[in-house]
Amino acid sequence: MSTLFTRPDPDTLLRQIEAQEEFEGRGRLKIFLGYTSGVGKSFRMLDEGRRRRMRGEDVVVAATQSAASPEVEALLRSSEVIPPKLIGGVPVVDVEAVLRRRPQVCLIDGLAYDNPPEAPRRKRWQDAEELLRAGIAVISTINIQYIAEVQEEIKRITGKVAGCTVPLSFIKSADEIEVVDAPPELCLERSSDGASGESTEALARQLSELREIALLLAAEVVDHQLERYLRRHGIEQTWGVQERILVCVSAHRDAASMISSGRRNAERFHGELFVIHVSEPGLAREEKAVLEANLALAREAGAHVEVLQEDDPVSAITRYAREHGVTQVFLGHSTRQGWRRRIFGSLVERMIRAAEGIDVRVFPQPRVPA
Repeated sequence: MSTLFTRPDPDTLLRQIEAQEEFEGRGRLKIFLGYTSGVGKSFRMLDEGRRRRMRGEDVVVAATQSAASPEVEALLRSSEVIPPKLIGGVPVVDVEAVLRRRPQVCLIDGLAYDNPPEAPRRKRWQDAEELLRAGIAVISTINIQYIAEVQEEIKRITGKVAGCTVPLSFIKSADEIEVVDAPPELCLERSSDGASGESTEALARQLSELREIALLLAAEVVDHQLERYLRRHGIEQTWGVQERILVCVSAHRDAASMISSGRRNAERFHGELFVIHVSEPGLAREEKAVLEANLALAREAGAHVEVLQEDDPVSAITRYAREHGVTQVFLGHSTRQGWRRRIFGSLVERMIRAAEGIDVRVFPQPRVPA
């Protein structure tokens, strides 16, 4: 019996070591994500702290909301609180006091606060980052309207834009994310807007859309967690939590049906759509027009579009798919026979052999007449 030994790629090994070192030296971040106020994020955060204390962990509270429910107040009374320091009359997380105290876990309610200009750090999430770098675990809360990259979508739904923001990259750095998923009807009951009739229905629709955004964002964070785990363990990623569909278009066939199917599947499974073309030299004018039309359709569908400059299309497609964690590859297929295909096999046959672990879906297509 023989054992096949593959020497690890130095770059891959270095990335694995760096990722593992960062993971071991950094505190863990847990975020309770809400889609609107009143879903109970603060209570869930403090209750998590209570349960951890019962398990023997050293937990402190470093930031709370100014207005709190009786349930939250009761949890705070049983917690160790490190009072914020006042800078220009504004309460700020006392990072230095927390570092001197060095608890295992620090609770910070409300990531999306701006600190005054005189503070060492401009944002509260940067205070949390400082504690994480020191090896202290942080549990925090945020509503989706304060995440910078989704603000345009929130504005479309609510007509409002939050002044303080947290970058999505920090949210994606979370080791754990939990959506506080109170039903929209409960949020309406807790709302003090006094909406009724048609306005109540409109608000309910808004809350449902916001809830969907929160769930999709949480799925994206989980996908990022998986990528980090695979990187730490030197595992090549060929799939993810979300569907990632890659449509391969050419200058010879109309790709409208493939792009449309890819977009529907990506939307259905809350995934991403990629469209690529592997460059083909010496294209005729009509072929260039077909290619431009295909790429234009891809952009209209909201796909990530890229043209690859490589000689071997199978190698180019496979490499791109693995680098982007693609789960499905869509290919057009011609029924035309030729001597190259009889000798080397079709692109589809070669792609199926090369794309181990990735689904390949074939769309029979006639060539576009010249």
